[in-house]
Amino acid sequence: MSDPVIFYFEDDALSREVMRACLTRGMGYHNVWIFEDSIDFESQLNGVELKPDVVFLDIHIEPVDGFAMLERIRQSETYRSTKVIALTASVMNEEVKMLKDAGFDGVIAKPLDYDTFPGALERILKGEQVWHIR
Repeated sequence: MSDPVIFYFEDDALSREVMRACLTRGMGYHNVWIFEDSIDFESQLNGVELKPDVVFLDIHIEPVDGFAMLERIRQSETYRSTKVIALTASVMNEEVKMLKDAGFDGVIAKPLDYDTFPGALERILKGEQVWHIR
């Protein structure tokens, strides 16, 4: 996939900038949308004409957390099969089990690791589940 469509919902400004730098400057992607909150996130999803290949969700985003966002994404006919990856600093084994049970397609620990993130994203785009917890 030469230029995938990537959405990222994150309320932390530094995390947004790190992701933007990694995806655009580091990996050269152009179809990147980064949203700073989860207020009316469904309108934000539907406000982009392109359907995402992958959606990254900060688990602790407010006001609607990543678990509630995932549940609504999975209920949507349009986005039901979209890869949804959790990004979180909480990556203990019990949290990873909760993410798997909730239906996420993977998890990547924050802060992003510039060395391993591109490979993890490539695997996600190929359809693999990635549970990258360091």
